[in-house]
Amino acid sequence: MKKLLYLLPLLALMLGCHPAKDAGVVFVRDDAARKVDVSIDGTYFTSYIYPEDMEKQVLWPICSASGKEITRGFPRAPRAFESTDHPHHVGLWFNFGSVNGLDFWNNSYAIPAERKPQYGSVVFDRIVSAENGKLVVLANWVDNDGKVLMKEETTYAFDGKGDERSVVRTALLTAVEPVLFRENKEGMLGLRVDRAFQKPSDKPERYTDAMGNVTEVATVNNEGVCGEYVNSLGDRGDDVWSKRAEWTMLNGTKEGDDISILIIDARGNPNYPAWSHARGYGLFAVNSMGGRDFDKTLPEPVEYKLEPGQSVSFSYKVIVKSNGFLTPEEADARAKAFNKAQ
Repeated sequence: MKKLLYLLPLLALMLGCHPAKDAGVVFVRDDAARKVDVSIDGTYFTSYIYPEDMEKQVLWPICSASGKEITRGFPRAPRAFESTDHPHHVGLWFNFGSVNGLDFWNNSYAIPAERKPQYGSVVFDRIVSAENGKLVVLANWVDNDGKVLMKEETTYAFDGKGDERSVVRTALLTAVEPVLFRENKEGMLGLRVDRAFQKPSDKPERYTDAMGNVTEVATVNNEGVCGEYVNSLGDRGDDVWSKRAEWTMLNGTKEGDDISILIIDARGNPNYPAWSHARGYGLFAVNSMGGRDFDKTLPEPVEYKLEPGQSVSFSYKVIVKSNGFLTPEEADARAKAFNKAQ
């Protein structure tokens, strides 16, 4: 019986976002597949994956308590009518577009070999522990030659009951070399959502990254596409982009289920509150180092320096609420509770 219960969360992932049979937070390690499956109160929630063909580690896919997948399938498991832009947008991840001049954010299989020296990677080291609702892992931020710039200790604290699921992702970065974060819009906690959470659009868009690369996001089939952003300032839709907010929320209806995705910035993060790098085409990100890439009126550039041995921590909470949207008042309450606990 115990062996069966151990295998059920893995079976849930194989079948999609379907119920498992255990209560609380259950981790199932699969070192051969390079992943850790996570179920909460008997329902598959997500997997921490660290495949060798990606430039970072992510949580993917992510599911609501009602079993709806909120993350885009592409490029790991493409689904019908999905957009195929920005192949570096996978699940939920953390990195940045300018660390010692290297772009960690945009790195993926799509970057040609001759341009790889301009990019950095986050390389998996090992799993420290997976118990009591917390997954702790180690990784290294490296340049294209494998030189380590920083070490990262990441703690994923999972929780949930009823219609809510949550994860607090805390990254402790420790410099090995002198490190400079220089303001850049490409960062830091990113989530690429399912098409149901995109903004309906009737025209293609063009986006340019820090390296000057232009990505065209084609018009998608708008059937079932109904996402709308709102933030703690009361901004909605496209107006949340570049705003500094305690929390930003994305609401959308998938297969008849009203789902809210809430990202809360931790008060202890540098430059709190973070800038929103939230786009209607499906990128939902918050950026603690955006600076003048978002606000040209700032008098000084936003930078953060670490000398060897020095550390900095970034923490964010992501809540997925199904079976009815969160109200702004409820989002405020969850943000206050999160920061009170920090």
